[in-house]
Order: sequence, then C-alpha cells, then structure tokens
Amino acid sequence: MGPEQVKELRSYLDPIAHRFEQVTFIEDDPVSIPHGFDDPEDQVLIGLFAALLAWGRRDIMLRKLAELCERFDYRPRRFIHDFSHGRDAPRLSGFVHRTFNAQDLSGLVLALQQVTRTRTLESVFAAGMTVEAPARDGMEALSAAILGAVPGQPVRMNRHVARPSTGSACKRICMFLRWMVRPGPVDLGCWTALSPCELLLPLDVHSGTQARAVGLLTRKANDWRAVEELTAACRLLDPADPCRYDFAFFGTGSAGETLSPPG
Repeated sequence: MGPEQVKELRSYLDPIAHRFEQVTFIEDDPVSIPHGFDDPEDQVLIGLFAALLAWGRRDIMLRKLAELCERFDYRPRRFIHDFSHGRDAPRLSGFVHRTFNAQDLSGLVLALQQVTRTRTLESVFAAGMTVEAPARDGMEALSAAILGAVPGQPVRMNRHVARPSTGSACKRICMFLRWMVRPGPVDLGCWTALSPCELLLPLDVHSGTQARAVGLLTRKANDWRAVEELTAACRLLDPADPCRYDFAFFGTGSAGETLSPPG
C-alpha cells in the first residue's frame, strides 16, 4: 500500500474501531467472563476457557461459560490447582458445548494444573518467544505445553487448542492474547511479556470478509498465512497497535454491517 492509501484506510477504519472498542462491547462478548473476576490469574485461566469455547451462537456460548464459572465455584485458579480427577470429575460431568465435552473439560483442567504447577501461562508463553516471531512462537510453545501436559488426551483436543505450525489461523488463541496484552477498556492487559505491537490479528469468517472488502487481505483461505498478511497490513495503519482493527472487522461483521473500500 502507498502512503495515500494507508492514510485513507486509517481515516476510514479508526472511527469504526473506536465505535466498537467501548465498555458496552463487553457485555455480549466472551471477554465479559474474565472481566467478572478481580484476581489476574483467575482472569487468565478463565479467559483461556472463554476464548477456547468462543464459538457458536453467542447467547448459548455465554450461558455455557457462565455455567463453567459456576462449576469452578467462581474460583477458577483454586479449582484448577486443587483439582483431583477422582474427587472432582463429577463436578464437570454433563458439560457440553458444541464438540467440547466433559472429558475434554476434565483433560484441559488437568493439563492446566500441570502446566501452572510451578509456572504461569504467561511465563510458559514468554519462554517460547523469539525475536523473529514473538507472538507466533510463544503461542506455539503455550499450545504445545497444554497439549503435551497430560498423556492420553483425545485427538480432538488439537482442534480445541490450535498451533500455528499446523497452518491454523489460531483465531481463539490470538483473541486470548489480545485480551491478555492490550489495555482496556475492552481488553484486560494482564500480561507484559508481549507488546501490543507484536500481537497478531484474530481471523475468522467475519473479520476475513471485512478485511478483504477494504483490500487489506487478498488470501482467500482464513489460515495462518492470512493472519500474517492481515497483521502486516494493519501494522502499516498502526505500527504500535495493529490488533485494534479487530474491533472494526469483527465488530462490523458480527453486527451485520458491511465495510467497503473508502473513497
């Protein structure tokens, strides 16, 4: 993109992103779940569940996440750290959200228990970061640690906890990182290991369609290469905080609005 096109797109998208990045956005979004907790570690752990289960009809998804908080006694960090499969698995029995069931939930709780026994999720992520690709490689390390923590996890867990190395867009993990890294009013800003300038755009059908409509994405597939392409384009618009344009793409898409090329 040339300087004039960058300027034109920035002038067009900035007010739209600002319109959606408001406190009012929180209530009907899965980010409302970690916002319901005060302890940062509670926010991180329940935030990961909220991000991983953030698919399907929004009203159903939010009800399921509220149910999950209740099953965790509204103390996700303590529940996960003290979890005993023999004693506590019945507390999770019957939980289902789309293809994610009670067996997956129990396995993920056990995995997070192992991963965070002596570390935080942020430290696991940070240990995998590289200078060349801090977000991508930190994400790969975090997902690999979760998937490898407990032997015998169902194969479908690989779909619940995505990795860039598989070519997946890793939309839900990218969204989780946005929540953790960016400051408010919508995001939580719990983590300092990664800078907002290093984040990658969460990409799904809605955001991909909108990004293509304004010429910021040419790749047809919503995959990892598309994430990199869209993020690079958004960094031209705002090098310090490219991920804020997620509010313009996802917000308008989920609201049934359609972006169009400016000018």
